[in-house]
Amino acid sequence: MARPDKSAAVAELTDKFRSSNAAVLTEYRGLTVAQLKQLRRSLGENAQYAVVKNTLTKIAANEAGITSLDDQFTGPTAVAFITGDPVESAKGLRDFAKDNPNLIIKGGVLDGKALSADEIKKLADLESREVLLAKLAGAMKGKQSQAAALFQALPSKLVRTVDALRAKQAEQGGAE
Repeated sequence: MARPDKSAAVAELTDKFRSSNAAVLTEYRGLTVAQLKQLRRSLGENAQYAVVKNTLTKIAANEAGITSLDDQFTGPTAVAFITGDPVESAKGLRDFAKDNPNLIIKGGVLDGKALSADEIKKLADLESREVLLAKLAGAMKGKQSQAAALFQALPSKLVRTVDALRAKQAEQGGAE
């Protein structure tokens, strides 16, 4: 029979997997407590970094419907549960790993899809959601300006064409 404390830990981890947009598994061997504290700060407000027991976390992930991470629960493992923008947290992990080579990104899951360590690094290379939305809004505004200029140009071109036809008819009428 399962011990109550372990059952509670599995239930808590299952809730974290279900409520987060993404989860990133890392190996933290060789990092000091101060470095882990610094890592937690670098992840941002919308992420929790927790050192976990592999067996309990594997059970919790499976209960949450995530089976793609099963082979990554080896060695000392910590999980970054991300509830906000995954790009911001992925950048925090990538930047921290550059300065501290003892942090190894194993892989993760984003909206139920398994991610390799390389895919997480590519995710970190993306611009933030706000920047992408601003670029989209700028592109849309540019297209609207082009459409407005086109619609404004059509009547004036029509007027110039009609004036040119009148002038040509007047010329031809006066020559006959």
